[in-house]
Amino acid sequence: MSRLLLLMLLCLGLPACERAQPAPRSGTDVVTLGNQGETTSTHERARIAPPPADYLSGTHWPTARLHDGAAWVSCTDDYAAQGDGRPVESLDFLVLVDTLSPCRDTGLLRLRYRGNIGPGFTALVERVGAIARRMDIRDRILDIDSTGGEVEEAIRAGDVIAGSQWAIWVRERSVCHSACVLVLAAGDTRSIAGKVGIHRLIRQQSRATTRRELSAELADITGQVRDYLARNGAASALADQMMTIPNRDLRVLTADELAGFGLSGTNAVQDDLDRITLMRQCGDDFVRRRDRFMRAFDSNCMKPGEGAEAMQACGHDLEQRFGFPDAHCAGRGALDQYAQRAGQALPLSGQSPPRGPRPGAATGAVD
Repeated sequence: MSRLLLLMLLCLGLPACERAQPAPRSGTDVVTLGNQGETTSTHERARIAPPPADYLSGTHWPTARLHDGAAWVSCTDDYAAQGDGRPVESLDFLVLVDTLSPCRDTGLLRLRYRGNIGPGFTALVERVGAIARRMDIRDRILDIDSTGGEVEEAIRAGDVIAGSQWAIWVRERSVCHSACVLVLAAGDTRSIAGKVGIHRLIRQQSRATTRRELSAELADITGQVRDYLARNGAASALADQMMTIPNRDLRVLTADELAGFGLSGTNAVQDDLDRITLMRQCGDDFVRRRDRFMRAFDSNCMKPGEGAEAMQACGHDLEQRFGFPDAHCAGRGALDQYAQRAGQALPLSGQSPPRGPRPGAATGAVD
């Protein structure tokens, strides 16, 4: 397809079936840091006004830059063999179109990001997500390595991610600390092989001289964090836990704590939303049979040491037992639905990714 034709297609706008996009960011100057006492660049604070709410539907995008991080785009999930992919050299429309175009053939993009959470990161995920939607690249992975950054930007970026079908990976030798944990909460699925840690938030350029004044400064943002976590299926109690760890320290969460706080595996809110959507499309009986299939698959097919091909064969046998594929709801196979919920195992260093069922709307893994 020629570049001109591709641009014409992209200019047609976003598909109506996509999730609603979040409201544009405000022009506030308040910055709350969640990054172990490190300073964060404020270059983009000079921007006078946020971009127009509908700017992503066009081709003339306001200038934005990655000041505090670097990003790469790959069209495969096999980072052990293929690396991080092509560098994102600009957040301009035409540059991102060229960078993401190869992923049209695979239907998958993996956005590797290493750096702080700030305005540039928010612009990155919303712009890459917008181009991916126009190109109908349905499998989207955010492969992140971040020690934290600005809490307000983490919430903005998380709302963008929650509205645009991302799986999130924290792979081995990568970390997701402090403000990054808020980004992690927003994924449709969350796969964690690296370290996830929390600590207390702190207001940049705080003028507090007493504990009362400091608590008052942080009261509003702590409430915002609680609300944000709740709408993304994570425990709001995590916000309280964060405030008990000194900013200079770090508490690394265990696998049990990650699951208990709702930060790993399938996002509970998205799982419920998918279930409601499926019930509207295919009916109560379909959903009940799909649920029974999933329970049977968990107990009969997910055996320790079982290979992907054996699990697939087991799943296909179960599909027949539970009446799938269903002629009244084409394209909604039970095994596909299971793959979408469970995701794909995160490849470890030096290993190729497993070749089991591929997820649909969200590619990623669960622990």
